[in-house]
Amino acid sequence: MEIKDIHSFLRYYTRIKDRTRRLFEHIPTEKIEWTTSKGKFTIGDIIRHLALTERFMYVENVRLKPSLYTGCGESYANGYQKTINLYNELHLESVAILSQLKSEDLLEKCETPGGHKITIWKLLRAMVEHEIHHRGVLYTYLALLEIKTPPIFGLTSEEVIQKR
Repeated sequence: MEIKDIHSFLRYYTRIKDRTRRLFEHIPTEKIEWTTSKGKFTIGDIIRHLALTERFMYVENVRLKPSLYTGCGESYANGYQKTINLYNELHLESVAILSQLKSEDLLEKCETPGGHKITIWKLLRAMVEHEIHHRGVLYTYLALLEIKTPPIFGLTSEEVIQKR
């Protein structure tokens, strides 16, 4: 997918974020800091990581600035509602900044935290892939907790098979 227009990209990306956001409704508030094992991201860490990398890494890099991402622990948002609010608020900030990009800006090169030069539209595509990757981790965490989650596109695998 090549990104040529920031506004059509942001409409698409908002739908991606909405699918992640729908998953939050299934997280028990008391499990927000649950993890699979010591030293691994908690559910809250994953949500904060998505929020903070979007705004302070990807968006800063797209602005041709260095990453400001410094982690995703509870010091950034403690508790279920504050964590969800952080995710939502930083996304709104990101959209406000990104919506200022012109089509020609998308063709410029920026630098990743690893020092790699990349075309801005390609970094935006990577931001989407990052969101989807971590949403998958959230689905896995919730499955390990035996929490029923919504199908991503309306039907489960079993329901699709039954409709044959």
